[in-house]
Amino acid sequence: MKSKILALTAVTLLLVSCGTKKAPAAPAEPAAPAVTEAAKPTELTPELAEGKNLYENSCARCHKLYEPKKFTQEEWKPILISMQKKAKLDDVKMASITNYIHSQL
Repeated sequence: MKSKILALTAVTLLLVSCGTKKAPAAPAEPAAPAVTEAAKPTELTPELAEGKNLYENSCARCHKLYEPKKFTQEEWKPILISMQKKAKLDDVKMASITNYIHSQL
């Protein structure tokens, strides 16, 4: 009796596990990606890539990174000045970060 129950349970589990696969729902109409001027990523030169790298590695050590577009160029200026002192960045590195931020606005 026990062997029949175990066999029946095993067969049931096998059928249930094979029968519960769901196919992904296909979208009714494929949406074409809308690419606008604002959505296009800015091509980074080696200098801007270095600024991005410095921004990501120097600033993210202490806090989350903000999107450059979150602030205007005028709002970024005092932020970058105060962060330069805290991050102990020289003027060359800070200029690189500033150029990167301004290129993304």
